[in-house]
Amino acid sequence: MANVKLAIIYYSATGTIHGMAERLQQAGEKAGAEVRLRQVPELAPEEAISSNAAWSQHFDKTKDEPKATADDVVWADAVLFGSPTRYGNIASQLKQFIDTLGPQWAQGLLADKAYAGFTASQTAHGGQESTLLALYNTIHHFGGIVVAPGYTDPLKFADGNPYGVSHVTGATNDDPVTDAEYAALDHMATRIVTIAGKLKG
Repeated sequence: MANVKLAIIYYSATGTIHGMAERLQQAGEKAGAEVRLRQVPELAPEEAISSNAAWSQHFDKTKDEPKATADDVVWADAVLFGSPTRYGNIASQLKQFIDTLGPQWAQGLLADKAYAGFTASQTAHGGQESTLLALYNTIHHFGGIVVAPGYTDPLKFADGNPYGVSHVTGATNDDPVTDAEYAALDHMATRIVTIAGKLKG
């Protein structure tokens, strides 16, 4: 979709959400959007990060990647927020970023955009749906338009999440993203770019 600006803003501790975000970037660009991929800053103390090898490795690998700013949301016609599940809610790192958007919200600069989300958890019923629904509470306050994928394509019956896209990382937290989930990510990116283009038109 020509002229649609898509921001993918995410927090990833050990790399799962990062990988999903990169796939969304590829799909968004393939759909014709101009895409900004932005990581929110890490807030956890060094001792917490260093206590988990995967977390420490991912932090070192991505510490120099572009960080999200309020301008990335204001700039965008569509926004995809990504976060691992934390006790059935979004991670504090993403929440802190969202909480800094008060000035832009007060000016109405976050309204009338298309929004959706993606997440991951260790277990199949580990709060994926509640995480996405909690995220969407914020979008309602923005005056944003939730463009959840629903069951708008038969492939959604394979990944099974109408609220967004989610992945189960498994007991050892390293199960790879599946082809069904990649297809769902592609569909969500294409759909939100298409809907944002219609809204913009």
